[in-house]
Amino acid sequence: MTEASTGRIDTGRIVIVGAGLGALYAALELAPRPVLMISPETVGQGASSAWAQGGVAAAMDQSDSPEAHAADTRTAGAGTVDPKVAAMVTRVAREHILDLTDLGTPFDRDAAGNYVMSREAAHSAARVVRVKGDRAGAQIMETLIAAVRAAPSVQVLENTQAVRLEVDGDTVTGVWISQADAPSDPVLITCPGVLLAGGGSGGLYAHTTNPPRIRGQVIGLAARAGVRIADPEFVQFHPTAFDIGEDPAPLATEALRGDGAVLLNNKGERFMLTVHPDAELAPRDIVARAIFAETQAGRRPVLDTRQALGAEVATRFPTVAETCARAGIDPVTQPIPVAVAAHYHMGGVDTDMQGRASLGHLWVCGEASSTGLHGANRLASNGLLEALVFARTAAADMKDLPQKGDLSEVAITFAPDGHETDPSAVQTLRETMTANVGVRRTEDGLKTALVTIARLEAENAKDEPFVNMCATATLIAAAALMRRESRGGHYRDDFPEADPAQAHRTHITLTEALALRDRIAGESAKEPT
Repeated sequence: MTEASTGRIDTGRIVIVGAGLGALYAALELAPRPVLMISPETVGQGASSAWAQGGVAAAMDQSDSPEAHAADTRTAGAGTVDPKVAAMVTRVAREHILDLTDLGTPFDRDAAGNYVMSREAAHSAARVVRVKGDRAGAQIMETLIAAVRAAPSVQVLENTQAVRLEVDGDTVTGVWISQADAPSDPVLITCPGVLLAGGGSGGLYAHTTNPPRIRGQVIGLAARAGVRIADPEFVQFHPTAFDIGEDPAPLATEALRGDGAVLLNNKGERFMLTVHPDAELAPRDIVARAIFAETQAGRRPVLDTRQALGAEVATRFPTVAETCARAGIDPVTQPIPVAVAAHYHMGGVDTDMQGRASLGHLWVCGEASSTGLHGANRLASNGLLEALVFARTAAADMKDLPQKGDLSEVAITFAPDGHETDPSAVQTLRETMTANVGVRRTEDGLKTALVTIARLEAENAKDEPFVNMCATATLIAAAALMRRESRGGHYRDDFPEADPAQAHRTHITLTEALALRDRIAGESAKEPT
């Protein structure tokens, strides 16, 4: 066993940051090559993948095709999807479903053994493979966790978090980690290569469906190392999070609307009928803005499953039923209060078709990446699919890394030191993002957010996890300010129409975003109080 000394440890293992679906899948794909996983909690807990209720999108039915799936992906992405990426991902989707089935994932099947397919928003066909109605993410994670636990090549360091990348020139040489639940001095792990698979940034918002630790830290630490970031302004807000006062907000899966549930306001009006021809099955950004508008107007929106599902809601959607029970709601006789919540980040570390980032020996998969698949608005249930595809692609590419160094298990003892994160600073950051960088944005609000983020970062400069959050928040707000149009998950009240000249992806570095932030902060300081 290799032990840390003087704050540094060298390993021949590939380091995987994260313990969600992409991380687990990549670790298995890399076997028998030894890997070291950095997991902030017990493996599998606190991962967004486990909370995914919809399922995995794949053209499994004979009446469907990868080409149709790719076309729907491009349409939902509002003009900025990379067509080569969409074609590749949808083409291999089926084989990933079959491989997960072989691993033991109990996807829903009919009496003849065919996969039961559900239709979700903006899909032209029923192509979402589910498990027990709304437990796809949790069940896939359970299957992968069991496989990883049994894999002798995988070591998981639980209760640890990545806080910084070590870079030599234009190559990543290691990652600094610290304890996740207590202040500690960081320890440097040098390694042949790093795969970032640590989730998105939904928790940067006060209203989110993401687990508590998913607050943009992984994107932020990559950005601080100089990695190129893509599409950070495109944040998807889920239209139907439970509005019952819980943080994070439980999710009322889109599959409910796919099965006929309707949205009403407190006047009993089905307001989506006048908003979009597809009504409740319109693209998520459109549904989210409509719900937000009803909320802002004081007409508290609800999701009504009574006629469409009746008593079947309990058996077909057990997670939803459990949440209703916890909140004292009977979905058979009562509608479910819903609100908009930050759900998925289309932006992240810019990666190529192999999952490579702009620095050498660094790969990214899952929500921390921006592959070009989602464009400005992710198609429902393409998130888990993308994580699977790029976990495998990155793992295949990483197998070419030189295999040298100590491959034995790593033991690390952290020195109790460091800086504890100020919960009030985190809450202020989250409230700032929701108020000014949320489902509807304006120039004044985005500038206010950048000034506030700069102040919070300066006041907490020694707290690296918080600085990583601020880096991602800065990238989102800066890119949103620069995109003077509305497209997909990015909506500007002051520029409500899409501009054809801006139908392209955003590529930005943290240095560029900070320069914009500093300029705006300087202008704000000169204004008379």
